[in-house]
Amino acid sequence: MGSCISSDGGGGSRSSLGPSSPGPGSTGVSKKANRVGRKRHGSSRHSSFEAIDGEDQIHRIPGRMFLNGASKEASLFTQQGKKGTNQDAMVVWENFGSRTDTVFCGVFDGHGPFGHLVARRVRDCLPLKLRANWEVNLGGDELRRNSISTTGSLTSEETTSIFLDDELKASSDFEEEKLPEVFTTLKESFLKAFKVMDKELKLHPNIDCFCSGTTAVTLLKQGQDLVIGNVGDSRAVLGTRDHNDSLVAVQLTVDLKPNLPREAERIKRYRGRVFALRDEPEVARVWLPNFDSPGLAMARAFGDFCLKDFGLISVPEISYHRITEKDEFIVLATDGIWDVLSNKEVVDIVASAAARSSAAHSLVEHAVRAWRLKYPTSKVDDCAVVCLFLDTDDPTSKESSTEAPSTDTDKQDPSTLNSSSAIFPGEEIRSSSPEKLPDGNSAAMDSDDWSALEGVTRSNTLLTLPRFAEGEKQLSARNKAKK
Repeated sequence: MGSCISSDGGGGSRSSLGPSSPGPGSTGVSKKANRVGRKRHGSSRHSSFEAIDGEDQIHRIPGRMFLNGASKEASLFTQQGKKGTNQDAMVVWENFGSRTDTVFCGVFDGHGPFGHLVARRVRDCLPLKLRANWEVNLGGDELRRNSISTTGSLTSEETTSIFLDDELKASSDFEEEKLPEVFTTLKESFLKAFKVMDKELKLHPNIDCFCSGTTAVTLLKQGQDLVIGNVGDSRAVLGTRDHNDSLVAVQLTVDLKPNLPREAERIKRYRGRVFALRDEPEVARVWLPNFDSPGLAMARAFGDFCLKDFGLISVPEISYHRITEKDEFIVLATDGIWDVLSNKEVVDIVASAAARSSAAHSLVEHAVRAWRLKYPTSKVDDCAVVCLFLDTDDPTSKESSTEAPSTDTDKQDPSTLNSSSAIFPGEEIRSSSPEKLPDGNSAAMDSDDWSALEGVTRSNTLLTLPRFAEGEKQLSARNKAKK
């Protein structure tokens, strides 16, 4: 995603903003960004990303899939939209935690100039942190005391205060005493993993997360128990049978947008502002107290530290579902899917796919066609889909293939191409070949500037952040901000 209007005025008009305030080019935000940058780069505390397995090792873990393809249990597919670098990421990790009955799934939708880097970092590191915290919680007091070497950056601050925050106490809206013990254990593990993940993003030396971030909808399935951790506006939907044996869609997560009363109340309590632009009155956004920026279209996210003092949080909403014999599959997808297809349409498309191995690919193709029909003047958003099938032991179920569906639109992260041996032999991977910044990171660039408000009023993520076509322009803007 990462929709924005250039702060130099080239991408949009100030007249479209709400309450008047100093322009986005004012120095208030820049000074804070510089302070955060100096703190991040000058800190002697090493990020635990360096302590975790190297990227190649992570990508070669058996059963871990992050590229387009399929297995017996899952189908994955992502496709770049028309806005530049694909900022969506996804992962399926079978035999998670060395448990044959356990699988971890997630989709991540980045936004902002470096959203693609944030999404991929969370994709790679969040499951490791969840696994480590889960092992600690299952291991008892002795393992808890020695957990610092296992979790990498889990400090006494996280272990003693994780449940003291109001947001953590309010992250669930149901009575836990009615739920199985596995949920209580996993809920604590999810909360700790998400909190540590966000802290490490803030300290990361090579990824600027001040105005970039990502959503995350993740699930862990162990046997018939399903626990979901959700941040942002990606979504999980269940395909199941009702009492008439008709296929129905059940939404498992809530899109955590600023227009939700509880989210808006928290943001306003911390002096953040919530309002929609005149050009898109149906899209509530989060703004700084005294500046009409950045206009984030979600109430929770990893990263986006410019708003973390003003009501934006990375605390996941945790939910539980007990899988029954009527449940057939779960679809995790970024909002490039949900913006144009209903829950029922998504479930019907997956159920009618020629083979389970092509279910995710088929869903993305339908979404792209829907974009072109419904919003012909708007640029198609990135899409990422994970389909997790729950009745894989059913002999009457469709056969699934481990062959990846062939496509000419498969755009992948070049940094992952050397790690595809653990995925699907013979899969053809094509790189979008993004330009490189001087520090070696890929920039979310396109050949021309674009406006978040063009075409239709839809939930683009960010508005007033600059998006440059050349690395030199970005460096020039940073130098100006420091003055």
